[in-house]
Amino acid sequence: MITRVKTTSEQNAMRESGKMLATVLNELSLKLTPGMSTKDLANIAATKLKSLGGEPSFLGYQGFPDVICISLNDEVVHGIPSTERIIKEGDIVGLDFGVTYKGMITDSAISIIAGKPKTQGHIRLVERTRLALEEGIKAVHDQVRTGDIGSAIEKYLSQYNYGIVRDLVGHGVGHEVHEDPNIPNYGHPNTGPWLSKGMTIAIEPMVTAGTDKVLIAPDGWTVKTADGSWAAHFEHTVLITEQGAEILTALSA
Repeated sequence: MITRVKTTSEQNAMRESGKMLATVLNELSLKLTPGMSTKDLANIAATKLKSLGGEPSFLGYQGFPDVICISLNDEVVHGIPSTERIIKEGDIVGLDFGVTYKGMITDSAISIIAGKPKTQGHIRLVERTRLALEEGIKAVHDQVRTGDIGSAIEKYLSQYNYGIVRDLVGHGVGHEVHEDPNIPNYGHPNTGPWLSKGMTIAIEPMVTAGTDKVLIAPDGWTVKTADGSWAAHFEHTVLITEQGAEILTALSA
């Protein structure tokens, strides 16, 4: 379905959903340490969200088997939590989570380096991906076009020799986890579908230290870089306003 303008009550439900989501991701960031399994983190997320009164949007979505996607290093997105996936010192850990509250969905992601970083390059990759998300959000306003958002992200990242994943994109969100239109992390200004105030979208740059090419792992879910380079991923759900965007998945939202 095409993302549509949300009613006041739907927007309020998404604000509550987003606060729950931000609270869970913050909890995970505080508790994440080398030696944990990715399933340990998923269990923390499930328990915390239940205590807040929300429901996990990803569990069972198109068959996904857990409440959260956790991706390590060369895994870009959609990693399945496992007791056998042990987080090591210096790993880049991508946490991608969705929350449903009163039927409305928000979607957000962060990347965290576990313990001591392996290289300064990994620190820069994570930080620049986060800043690319900020640039995309700054481009949002009533009657923005998807190409304007993608162009802002691409323009910032083009300073660096990174891969901007093209097979995976941002999207509308709210009534469904993924709504049209797609919102690529690259593009040209004044192109693509128009977006109006009151719509809600998920902006999510996925950036690699190498190629933009990706492949699907044998589990049928995990998306990995084709060249084994490490990746970072950040995402916010935002409400489009007259002059800008309200971030729904920030702790301060």
